[in-house]
Order: sequence, then C-alpha cells, then structure tokens
Amino acid sequence: MKNFIFITGGVLSSLGKGLTAGSIGALFEASGYKVSFIKLDPYLNVDPGTMSPYEHGEVFVTNDGLETDLDLGHYERFTNAVLNKDSNVTAGKLYSRLLEKERKGDLLGKTIQIVPHFTNAIKEAVYNVCHESDVTIVEVGGTIGDIEGLPFIEAIRQIGLEKKKNNSVYVHLTYLPYLKMADELKTKPTQHSVKTLLSMGIQPDILICRAEKELSEDIKKKISLFTNVEEQFVISAPDLNNIYSQPLVFAKQNLDKSLINFLNLDSRKSDLTNWTQITNTLATLENHVNIAMVGKYNECKDAYKSIYEALIHAQIPNNIKVNISCIDGEDLTAENVDSVLKSFDGILVPGGFGNRAVEGKILAAGYARRNKIPYFGICLGMQVAAIEFARNVLNLPQANSTEFDVNSIDPVITIIEEQKNITFKGATMRLGKYDCKVDTNSKVFAAYKTDMIDERHRHRYELNPKYIPALEQHGLHISGKNNVDDLTEIIEITDHPFFIACQFHPEFKSKPFAAHPIFVEFIGAAKRLNLI
Repeated sequence: MKNFIFITGGVLSSLGKGLTAGSIGALFEASGYKVSFIKLDPYLNVDPGTMSPYEHGEVFVTNDGLETDLDLGHYERFTNAVLNKDSNVTAGKLYSRLLEKERKGDLLGKTIQIVPHFTNAIKEAVYNVCHESDVTIVEVGGTIGDIEGLPFIEAIRQIGLEKKKNNSVYVHLTYLPYLKMADELKTKPTQHSVKTLLSMGIQPDILICRAEKELSEDIKKKISLFTNVEEQFVISAPDLNNIYSQPLVFAKQNLDKSLINFLNLDSRKSDLTNWTQITNTLATLENHVNIAMVGKYNECKDAYKSIYEALIHAQIPNNIKVNISCIDGEDLTAENVDSVLKSFDGILVPGGFGNRAVEGKILAAGYARRNKIPYFGICLGMQVAAIEFARNVLNLPQANSTEFDVNSIDPVITIIEEQKNITFKGATMRLGKYDCKVDTNSKVFAAYKTDMIDERHRHRYELNPKYIPALEQHGLHISGKNNVDDLTEIIEITDHPFFIACQFHPEFKSKPFAAHPIFVEFIGAAKRLNLI
C-alpha cells in the first residue's frame, strides 16, 4: 500500500511549504525510506516557463526537460530524489488534458465537471508518481481559501478517503504573527486557517507553525485546543539562519517518528549525520569572499534561488563564507565598471532573457577578463563572455547575439536552425539533460574529474560555430561540447586564473551534501585571490 503526506499552507503565501516538504523527505531518507514528490499548482498557466521571474521566481528544470516550480529545487536539494515531467502539474495543464479528451470524445458525451472529472485528473497525477517510492510527499500550492485551490483540496481529501487513515497524513503549514508591542505570538490566524481547512473536509494531523521565534508550551496547548490537533503534533518552525538545519529542528521535535507512526511504517534508526555536519560547518565559517552577481532580476531573490543555494553549498568544501552582492547590469557603464567591481573576489553572471542589462553583463565579463578576476558565466553569462571576447580581443566591435540584434553583422551568438520558425511559446528551447564531452586539458576537467558529464539546459541561442576557430586562436578555449549536435557547452580562457562559462545550468544539480564542482572551484579561485 502506498503512503502519502499532503502539505497545505494557510494564512499567507511564501511560508516555506517547499522547504518543509524537502525537509520531511530528508527525514524519511535518513530512516532508509525512498521518497517521491509532486507539486500541485492551482494556477492556470500550463507551466511556469513563460512566467516572469518577478511573477513566479526561478523556473527549475528537471532532467527530462520539464519547466517547473522552484519548490522542486528544494525537493532535489534536500533528498536524492530525481524528479521528472510528472513531478509538477498545474491546473492549466490538467484542464488542457481534460478538454483535449473531451474534444476527442474520450469522455463518452459526459457533462464535464470539476467533481468528478477534474478532481479525478488531479488524483491520477498524484497516483502516477508513487510507484517507485515508500512515501509520496504532495505539496498543494497557494493558500487555503484560494478559489483556484478548492478542487485540489477536494482531490487530496478524496485520496485520504480512498487510502484509509493509516496511509495518508495531512500536514498544514501555518503562520503565527508576532506583535512586538504586546511581545506575543498570535494564534487567531492559525485557528481560522484550520477552520477553513476543516470546512473543506480535512482535519490536519500535524500543524507546522512558522513564526519569528519558537513556540512556547502554552502557545502549543492553545493551538491544540482550538484546532483539534494533539499538542505533540504542533510543531514549531522558527526563523532559521540556515535552512539546512530544518531537518534537525523537525527531528528534535520527533516529527519523523510521528509521521512514521501515522503511516504505520516500521520504526528505523535515523542517521542525520550529514545534516549535522552541514549545519555545524555553515555555523562556524569565519573568513569570507565577496562575490558580485551581475543580474537583471535582483529585486526578486527567488529568481536566482538555485544559484544562491549552490553558492552556499560551495562554502562547505572551501570552508569559507560567501558574501553575495547583487548588481543590476543596467547600472554598469564603461565609466563606472572598474569602481563598482574592484572590491570583489569573483564575478558571476547568471542566465536571463531579453536585452535589458546585457551591455552591463558584457562589461562585467570584460572587467573579469582584463583584471584576472575569477569569472563564472551561466547560460547568458557564457554568451556575453563570448560576445565581449569577440568585441575586444577579435576586434569585432559589432559582435552580438541575434537575440538582441537580429541584423548583427557579427552574430557570435545565434539561434539554432530548428528554432528559427518557432513562434509558439513554452518548452521550445533546448531543455533538460544533455551530454557534454569535456576536454581533459582544461580547468573544467580538473573540477569534474571526468571527461563525460551531463547537465540541464534552458536556452534557445548558441555559440555560432563560424567564430569558433578565431576565438580559439586568440585564447578562448572550447573545453566542453555536445558532440551529437556539435554545440558548444563550456568555454574558458586559457591564460586566466579562473574564467569558465557554461551554456547549461549547473546550479540545478547542486546539493548541500554534494556541492557542484564548478561552483566549488569558482569559490576556491575567489578564496585564493582573497588571500593574496
């Protein structure tokens, strides 16, 4: 019999349901159980691929090329689960499938209704991901009471009815605001949130209560009294300096044991050594390096969520803290680039779409190249590095990408042939896992320690093969290629302490217990510069 943990959220958004789901997954893995995940998003977009980073944060990409919610990044970072196209469904995707069936006549002339047809589609999506795991963790996006979320709550209620009590657990994440003047955590929003959930037919088994500080025993008793949740299952989730201590915070309150008992699973010895070591290391870092991240979505920190986390992971093997300063590429000019960037030990240019801030990113790449500052370019960060090199080393001042100048006379970056006639948006890029052959005589080989890798992509434009001979002749080494499609994956400058840029997104595969090798080497190079 398959087991399910359903995670819902109340009071307000951005409480950390994804982190909670990932942490619960980590606890089950620490006890030897295999977990799977699915995120149910009630919005009507088919996927977040066409959504602005300001609207929805980062788009996380799975191995098989699904553009997903950023919470899937939390699931993968906290566990060994490898997610796929079935791990994130939206209302838009499910409605599209349902209406396609209706148009084909597959529903036998029935009147199509939210219940049972749409709720059945939700349940089918959940059941589709549980086959290879002991426990499936199901996160429902949004906040209890949202109109668009009602069918999803009804669907997970029905699953609980179908799978019986000892195979389903309902975890509700809620918020206790702190009133400074009264020096008091207020429970009323939590009470109302649980009552709303009860009105939909679900009694939560466990409450995880987010707050600025730990809950007192009196607060727990009060919450228990008004929500019908036993006091031992009211879990305190205070603000943390380090999110990777969350599994330990939960384990200290026996959340893992409670969940295992609810599901009637065998009690096993839990090994949280990894999480203890990670937490202790991050808490005791003393020295630091200063990294400039020259982006364009800086107002929304979630837009670069996986990059921030990968830089945190790289702190651990390097035993050094990383201070990240976000610099808007629009603010960089030829006149101020030196003064703005001179105090940094490394420069990272992340991905992005559109021409806003591109010239500032090009200037940042040029500054790093000229001044021997460690440089790490990701996706667009690789493209701007190639453009800068072509302009200022190959003396091609009009070098550009056809994404920014369709009539460029030197299109160093261009769209690949099969993409040229695509106008329909969504999942039309090079997406997901692709193989890359690494040159053994390169810095990136020293990082990976293997000549064959695979990484995840999300882009449409590529380095133009026409310019590769000239670029290589002048010192820009093509150190990684996809030989099947003859596409450049990694470039580096030979005569530079560390100048590596890649077309893929390595941040998607970094974990706190397995930091990504390029991030590790980048921070290592910044550390060496800092110590000079």
